[in-house]
Amino acid sequence: MFTKQLTSAILATGLVLAPAARLSADTGDAIAGAIIGGAIVGAISNAEKKKKRTVYVTPGSAATRAENSEIQTSLNYFGFPAGVADGVLGRNSRNAISQYQAFMGYPATGQLTQYERDFLVGSYHRAIAGGAATTQMIAANPMGPRGLLKTYQQEAAGMTPTTPVVTQPQAAPPATTAATPAAPSGAMPSFIGAGESASLASHCNQVSLVTSSNGGFTTEASMTDADFALSEQFCLARTYAIASSEEIIAQVRGYTPQQITEQCQGFVPALREHVAALSLKPMNEVMQGVGDFVLQSGMAPAQLAGTARVCLGVGYRTDNMDLALGSGLLLTALGEQPYAELMGHHLSQGFGASRRTDLAMPWYEAAAQAIGNGAVPVFAPGQPERNGLIIKAAYQVGGRSGVAAPAPAPAAPQPAALPSFPVQK
Repeated sequence: MFTKQLTSAILATGLVLAPAARLSADTGDAIAGAIIGGAIVGAISNAEKKKKRTVYVTPGSAATRAENSEIQTSLNYFGFPAGVADGVLGRNSRNAISQYQAFMGYPATGQLTQYERDFLVGSYHRAIAGGAATTQMIAANPMGPRGLLKTYQQEAAGMTPTTPVVTQPQAAPPATTAATPAAPSGAMPSFIGAGESASLASHCNQVSLVTSSNGGFTTEASMTDADFALSEQFCLARTYAIASSEEIIAQVRGYTPQQITEQCQGFVPALREHVAALSLKPMNEVMQGVGDFVLQSGMAPAQLAGTARVCLGVGYRTDNMDLALGSGLLLTALGEQPYAELMGHHLSQGFGASRRTDLAMPWYEAAAQAIGNGAVPVFAPGQPERNGLIIKAAYQVGGRSGVAAPAPAPAAPQPAALPSFPVQK
């Protein structure tokens, strides 16, 4: 009954999906077949299942295909959707090339000149080689990855790259009084995220510029402003979530990024009450509700987790806090405890939720405890010191005088059926 109600509600919004058979993804990911459409809608008509799979022919030499694939990868990275990097410059790739050319001020012919090709691919390799510095530049630029191209273009012309100047970022405003009263007993909260009016994207742009002016990220030893340290780590996690999502989306054939974005909106009504509960209830109660949702959905946990990873990045990229929070809650409930960090950030910073530092601590501790027990960090995995910094900053923001090692957080409720379905990555 639940699945039928969910399916009907989403279909009513106009999210009619193409056949799941047309989707494909890299075998290294858990995104296969109907991940995007199937996990959100939960059902595909028999008539659509019978449609033939599209056959793609890859002409040309191996060297040409490799060069074309590099072009497609570069276009996707900078936000010009070329589709799967299969080495065939078809309609999607030509449209992406035209978008790139128009953005850079070149004639939009859909055919790259040697200079345009070399600049595009060279910029991609430069960005990848930049590592954390590139991530910081992307977060600081309102145009995101595309802004790198303008920066590199200005540098190549001997100009000083221009960036907006902002002041020290302010924390998100407290939740309005309409969102703070406790819900009557037995009643469902009537709001979705009290801090929704604040733009996390804008906040992170400001944070990144201040981080640059400070000469780098705050460390545990150098921390003087715990709230700003948490803002830096929140924005860093946001950047990683977006990058991971876009990497998966670039491998999906048959859907444009815009179509995937529209489909991800199906998570918002489905998880409305659980996102609202985040600002009112302790972690264990919220996780119990989300765990029940997972069981009642009838969807495979690996499929649901894969879709949540896609939609998490979509939520942050589009500044949709309800979508980001709903996806983060799903991933945490499915056993990926390091994602609990995100709920701590939202509660401590007041984006998409009431600003509740008391409710934030258990989420921070759950993520830290999982990583301390050997779970692989999902954000900045190459920075092992990050875990201690977040806990220290969270303790200070929460008003705790000491910074002892966090006690083991109560395990999120795991319905009996879930442990037998390992979440693949």
